[in-house]
Amino acid sequence: MANSLTAKEIASITNGKLIGDGNNIISRLSTDSRTLSWENETLFVAIKTPKRDGHSFIPQLINRGVKSFLITDASIVNSDEAYVSSVDFILVDDAISALDKLAKFKRDQTNATVVGITGSNGKTIVKEWLAQLLSADKKVVRSPRSFNSKIGVPLSVWGCEKDCDYAIFEAGISEPGEMQALHEIIRPNIGIFTHLGEAHSENFSSERSKCLEKIKLFEGCDKIIYNADNRLVDICMSGAFDADKLVRFGESDNADVKVEKIESCGANTTISYCYKNKKESIIVPFTDKGEIENALSCLTFLLLIGENTNAIKTKMSKLENIAMRLAIKQAENECIIVDDSYQLDLGSLTPAIDYVVNVAAGRKLKSAIILSDFPGVAENENGLYKELALLVSQKHIDRFIGVGSTLCKYKSLFDNNIQTEFYTSKDEFLSSIANKIHFKKEAILIKGARNFHFEDIEEQLSERIHETRLEVNLSALARNFHYFRSHLKKETKMVSMVKANAYGTGDIEVSRCLVAEGVDYLAVAVADEGVMLRKAGIDTPIIVMNPERNSFAKMFEYNLEPEIYNFSIAKQMIADAEKRGERDFPFHLKLDTGMHRLGFEKKDLPELIALLKSQNSIRPKSVFSHLVGSDSVQFDDFTLHQIALFEEMTTVLKAEFPNILRHILNSAGIERFSQYQFDMVRLGIGHYGFSGIEGKTLEEVCTLKTKILNIRDVKKGETIGYGRQGVTERDSKIGVIGLGYADGLDRGLGCGVGEVVVRGKKAKIIGRVCMDVCMIDLTGIDAIEGDDVIVFGPENPIEGVAAKLNTISYEVLTGVNNRVQRIYVRE
Repeated sequence: MANSLTAKEIASITNGKLIGDGNNIISRLSTDSRTLSWENETLFVAIKTPKRDGHSFIPQLINRGVKSFLITDASIVNSDEAYVSSVDFILVDDAISALDKLAKFKRDQTNATVVGITGSNGKTIVKEWLAQLLSADKKVVRSPRSFNSKIGVPLSVWGCEKDCDYAIFEAGISEPGEMQALHEIIRPNIGIFTHLGEAHSENFSSERSKCLEKIKLFEGCDKIIYNADNRLVDICMSGAFDADKLVRFGESDNADVKVEKIESCGANTTISYCYKNKKESIIVPFTDKGEIENALSCLTFLLLIGENTNAIKTKMSKLENIAMRLAIKQAENECIIVDDSYQLDLGSLTPAIDYVVNVAAGRKLKSAIILSDFPGVAENENGLYKELALLVSQKHIDRFIGVGSTLCKYKSLFDNNIQTEFYTSKDEFLSSIANKIHFKKEAILIKGARNFHFEDIEEQLSERIHETRLEVNLSALARNFHYFRSHLKKETKMVSMVKANAYGTGDIEVSRCLVAEGVDYLAVAVADEGVMLRKAGIDTPIIVMNPERNSFAKMFEYNLEPEIYNFSIAKQMIADAEKRGERDFPFHLKLDTGMHRLGFEKKDLPELIALLKSQNSIRPKSVFSHLVGSDSVQFDDFTLHQIALFEEMTTVLKAEFPNILRHILNSAGIERFSQYQFDMVRLGIGHYGFSGIEGKTLEEVCTLKTKILNIRDVKKGETIGYGRQGVTERDSKIGVIGLGYADGLDRGLGCGVGEVVVRGKKAKIIGRVCMDVCMIDLTGIDAIEGDDVIVFGPENPIEGVAAKLNTISYEVLTGVNNRVQRIYVRE
């Protein structure tokens, strides 16, 4: 293992104290106990965060076979001397600093040309495309997935091999002062700045300050590639670096790679350019503006390193769209599909297997993998497939299905204790499962090289083939959650509202995501929603906000904690609890401070306290109230009045129930009135990217998509749809899309009110919205049948859709019908 070190060597590099003999061989690093592979070769780095302490996982990891740990808490060793004889511990003052030292050591050892990539968008795509473009004849290592943070970067650089040709790493920041540490680890020879966008602007005083922070990555670079058409980036680069280091592309006069024409036709784009007084052109297989900019970054890189122009044409024409996300969707026969078409190599396969194993365990399903041959294996083919077979065996996969002639060749390597099937082609596999139940109650990982077209397998197994889908970006959801978490004290608890099927997005998957991120409580509307979460294996405390009088037995059975808002329901709960022999069953007390919807008033407190003190079957766990207008400056005085009344009322209650938790802040309240966070807060619509601060940009989590079913040319003056309400004002190109009011598209968006996005351009809805379809005006858009249509999402914000309907985003989101497939994606 050329990339390995002993624990003793690592202790020396990190200036740590070695506890153990130090002879364990370490080839891998991990900071996440859930995604561990090759346990006996892994150094687990125990990192403490506000919500988790990595040291708490050490005993179970030892049982799993991990032999080496980097720790900051010596008590984990002192608690059990038996540890010392079986594993190596490296005690350091700061785990992340030690991780940085290891990465810097690996960076010093490599002979590779190191490429550092930063920007607001496009980092991962450019990194993956460069790997595609270079890997045919060069040895390339790169960051896995989007590993670009203060932890992700050192983990990436650890994988940098001494004899590779290119090492490509991305660096992402969200606050001032972060890039210097990443620069010291990566120290790129060539830098690429992809795109300057709005992401993380809230933490910088200006776009200029954000840009200047990002370009710190390029200090000491030999060459820096960027788009000169972005005036701000060009000014910052020119002011920070010598002119001979800058390699510009774009339409600007100062561009080294001068773009002369960009012309899209169908699914392809021709880019004509001039470099060193020589005119050339390339064709790339996409039309999106952002993808074209990313392709130009790659083109400029290839020109810079002296790649032959004919080779560039061939390689650029074969660029593959990068599926940036791991998608989860329902399949037939109670199965789950985990679709990870991001990349296919052993490095990306390992976390994907870990993920599907966790999905299977959480849902009490068996685990299965459908895998194709690895693409482009030039050397040590036998060793690669041996390692694959060992990985599948170690992960205790229930079923492995190999597709491809090479996997068939090496099928004898796979463990006989695992159910295995091998097929020479995708078509042979599909024929074998036709007209019969092949999968049942399984979590199925589908991961294949692009030329195998595994999307056909996914389509065959999917429960629904309706092409309209609501994509829920769980990675963005988690980032929004932590944005609101950042406004709070460490000890303040968080309640995540997942009522109404998590605002229409799917309560089980969203709840699992939030539990993994460390939420303290979940809240649902009715008991049935809570029961569903319990049956899905979620054991986090759950509040039922609108309990029905006949539901207490069910809540006691499933340990669901009801909201109590008036005397009659309080007495009903007490009576039912006494019948069951419950003692101190928790509930949550609702106060009315101005909403005048539900809740006890100030005058009710003496009687309420007397009632609760007269029995011991139930006990208040928390007391809360609802703010009426925390998102509006015009209601700030009333918000402060509500908070003052809440504090007055809860002071009385805390005198009688000292341990009761208090909470009044909602999503907007967390942002605008965080000084009144009390013991707990409730996060609802904020999960999905909606801020109570004007101009604040969070990440939109949900994207409603459909497809163009048909395109036709219609003459000026013709009418479109029912009632002849849509009239063409010119010769027009009209598209029919697979979305109607039965899917949740409001009829009020018809007749030119609503817009969708096709190929990055707005297209108005023309005519009335029908039950299952509607029509859009594609005139001037180079669209084809089968193209994606964005109804709402980051490219067409849901708040804008709601504004056209004179309603709120909640209504638009929760209105998406259940026949629309929910697909859960992770970046």
